[in-house]
Amino acid sequence: MRRSRIAVLAVAAACTAGVLAGWPAGGWQPPAGQDQQPAPQRAFTVEAKKYAFEPARIEVEQDDLVTVRLSSPDIPHSFTIDEYRIAKRVVPGRPVTFEFRASRPGTFRFYCNLRQDERCREMHGELVVHPKK
Repeated sequence: MRRSRIAVLAVAAACTAGVLAGWPAGGWQPPAGQDQQPAPQRAFTVEAKKYAFEPARIEVEQDDLVTVRLSSPDIPHSFTIDEYRIAKRVVPGRPVTFEFRASRPGTFRFYCNLRQDERCREMHGELVVHPKK
């Protein structure tokens, strides 16, 4: 019992010291100018169909959280970006939604990696990640 009282008193003393040191009542806060703003979220609907992606170009800013809703009205397709290690497969009538952080700036090719139909090799587009400003 005595140890638990000592622990409670120690916690109370630490909280009091924090208030006296100028910490706000809600606890420690980062110094002004160092607030971490959440990265913007960008959402895209991409349709994969014989034999193209619509849209064929996606543009985002570095560190955006990108959400893609992928659908196909005709045959199975995939949405693959090698540099981001993304390979998502979609079948007609069953859209797939996935997210990734656009952490690396540059232009990255996306394509269908399925070979069910020879013309799938023609399906490609590009993800453009603009660097932070």
